[in-house]
Amino acid sequence: MNDLNKKLEKEIISKKALGALLGVAYGDAFGMPTSLWPPEMIHQYFPNGVRELLPAPKGHVIHDGLVAGQVTDDTQQTMLLVDLFLAEKKFPRIGVAKGLLAWAKSLNAFETSILGPSSKKALMMIDEGVPVEETGLQGDTNGAAMKISPAGIVHPGDYDAVIKDVEEICIPTHNTNIAISGASAVACAVSAGMAGKDMDSVVSAFMYGAEKGMKLGRQWYGASVIRRAELALKIIHSGKSEKEILRDLYDIVGAGVVMSESAATAIALVVYYNGNPLKTAEASANMGGDCDTIGAIAGGMAGAYSGADIFPQKIVDQLSSVNKINFKEYAQKLADVIVGD
Repeated sequence: MNDLNKKLEKEIISKKALGALLGVAYGDAFGMPTSLWPPEMIHQYFPNGVRELLPAPKGHVIHDGLVAGQVTDDTQQTMLLVDLFLAEKKFPRIGVAKGLLAWAKSLNAFETSILGPSSKKALMMIDEGVPVEETGLQGDTNGAAMKISPAGIVHPGDYDAVIKDVEEICIPTHNTNIAISGASAVACAVSAGMAGKDMDSVVSAFMYGAEKGMKLGRQWYGASVIRRAELALKIIHSGKSEKEILRDLYDIVGAGVVMSESAATAIALVVYYNGNPLKTAEASANMGGDCDTIGAIAGGMAGAYSGADIFPQKIVDQLSSVNKINFKEYAQKLADVIVGD
């Protein structure tokens, strides 16, 4: 590959990677104010809906005190994985475990409600010296998918490499087939977006990751990510109004911390809004449930699909300044590693 072609490839990969990272952060921050609220509570507090980045309502059960545009653990853990990859060019399970534990302790997460149930239990065990191969054997929640976009970013179009990294990332906290299935599905969809695939291919990649992931980790009980995703996709093609579709996703598929709910609903939002991360974020925030996490999951997939240019500069600047994260610089560094010198 000549220098000009490599430069162009790096530019494309950088924009796709930036789109994915911004998608995670924007979906996370947009859904932060309404996270863990039912639709009725959202409509009562925000009669006209959430239409922009807002601060957390006073007294919010988890996010009290967060300002407009501020991200939560979803984005923080995503960037932790980016840092790990840039340092080691891989996602070793020990590095993941140490990074997550240090991050949790820095935020006093064991004494608050910041951590999800699977992560909190596993990280406490890790802190007690339990081997990481044993700490995630009951982790089955969407915490595996909310941070997983980097595994898709670094392997554009290579789904088997993605799934291998997903398994390694999940072992410390979410080492069950249900969690790995959902996380693999999401990461493979990100990988497809990074490779410039069309929407049908993104969905196929999602299903491929879900199927292969179900064979990994501890065999655990729970609804199928694939079957839930098929149901979610059927709902968005029902011909109903947008409002009815979002309500059906919430009521029938689900929008909670269960992996098969959040991953399925997220891919349905990506398809319904044709890969627009701005629209998936708004829908996630107003739908109810685990709004920030579904926003982050859908945003990562949609952001990789659409690329960074879909985000207004004002939003990029706000997310970067509020959270003190130079997303563009991170994306460029990832592109340098992915494409090579």
